[in-house]
Amino acid sequence: QVRLVESGGGLVQAGDSLRLSCAASGLIFSQYTMGWFRQAPGKERESVGSISKNGTINVADSVKGRFTISRDNAKDTVYLQMNSLKPGDSGVYYCRAERTTWRSFDYWGQGTQVTVSA
Repeated sequence: QVRLVESGGGLVQAGDSLRLSCAASGLIFSQYTMGWFRQAPGKERESVGSISKNGTINVADSVKGRFTISRDNAKDTVYLQMNSLKPGDSGVYYCRAERTTWRSFDYWGQGTQVTVSA
């Protein structure tokens, strides 16, 4: 059974930093592209960024220069380091594991709340 468990969310002030973690189990973590998404109330879920199994990182333009993604394959964990947080960064942050071979494998975590006060 695949599980993705996010942690590290909370209430912070604008300008603060947070580091989210997503611990994976039940899959061969090193073979998956790991992504972070977020969803604010009343808005669609949007991609924050991803890190491939080879370590290639992509981040959304809206967070470029402030957020970075890393992974530790020895710990089956992916991280989202968020700096210079803004109120617009508030939302539920989700972790995703994705792999496409002869079929697609796509798993999501339950999310962690991030609230940035002005």
